[in-house]
Amino acid sequence: MRAPEFWSGGSGGGLAPILLAPAAALYAAATARRMARPGWQSPVPVICCGNATAGGAGKTTVALDIGRRLSNRGIGTHFLLRGYGGRIKHATRVDTAQHDSTAVGDEALLLAAERPTWVAANRAAGAQAAIAGGAQAIVMDDGLQNPTLEKDLSLLVIDGSYGFGNGRIIPAGPLREPVSAAAARCRAAVLIGADEANALAQLPASLPVLRARLRPGPEAELLAGQPVFAFCGIANPRKFFATLQEAGVFLAGKQSYADHYPFDEGDMRDLLAEAESLRATPVTTRKDFVRIPPAFRNRVTVVTVRLEWEEPVEIESLLEPLASRVPMPA
Repeated sequence: MRAPEFWSGGSGGGLAPILLAPAAALYAAATARRMARPGWQSPVPVICCGNATAGGAGKTTVALDIGRRLSNRGIGTHFLLRGYGGRIKHATRVDTAQHDSTAVGDEALLLAAERPTWVAANRAAGAQAAIAGGAQAIVMDDGLQNPTLEKDLSLLVIDGSYGFGNGRIIPAGPLREPVSAAAARCRAAVLIGADEANALAQLPASLPVLRARLRPGPEAELLAGQPVFAFCGIANPRKFFATLQEAGVFLAGKQSYADHYPFDEGDMRDLLAEAESLRATPVTTRKDFVRIPPAFRNRVTVVTVRLEWEEPVEIESLLEPLASRVPMPA
């Protein structure tokens, strides 16, 4: 779905947020009741990369980075997520040769390309399956508002360009719960990019803030100075377009869709025709690429991104106590 314009903090909002305030209060109360339930305590460390808002904030990118850091320590790390947009709900290990985005969602395919990955609507059941499959640590992509599994370390991921939107609860705004409630369950916040939306002012002063930014992968360097036609269906398309331009790519055209948009053959014919008319290379994100019909993928260039921490020692210091708990093989 595409977020309503009034969810944005800079749009004013008009009457819609006010009229939806009663529904938002009910949503917040239901979330608070759900979060009061106890969850299953895993025998292996569980790290949650979550956020307070609906939609993307960079959680998958943070999860991938943490997964690499744990794996670099020799820890058998598995990813766990709901599999948003996929039809599979029971605990299932993702097989990139067998599953597509309609089965497990797009984020699951990205994660599974690097580490063992499980999708499960019930995160406790997913964690139990992962542990049975050899997981020594579990990194959750999302799940901060899911109480079925206890977390040893939760990080509040914030997109600096969007922040917390208009600061209201769904459906009056993008918040899944009050910022204060989400922050209270987190050890630290991760701010990706500059704090353009003044999100840090809404956090408790006692909550540490780790700063990071997105850096384009090597594909962007190869495209520098060339005209490209960029398209994507992610929560914050502006971030992708800006990343390309910062890398020196000439943005001849762009097209954005709703988050998790399922591209069909008609969409791809139109997009490729537009790119051809501009004499530009069609480019998209890794997340979008897995939702493109396979017959069209060899005509589209993927531009990856990676997370660059301002102070890498800060995230390593948060992981260290958890890593020391993992029993290593003799």
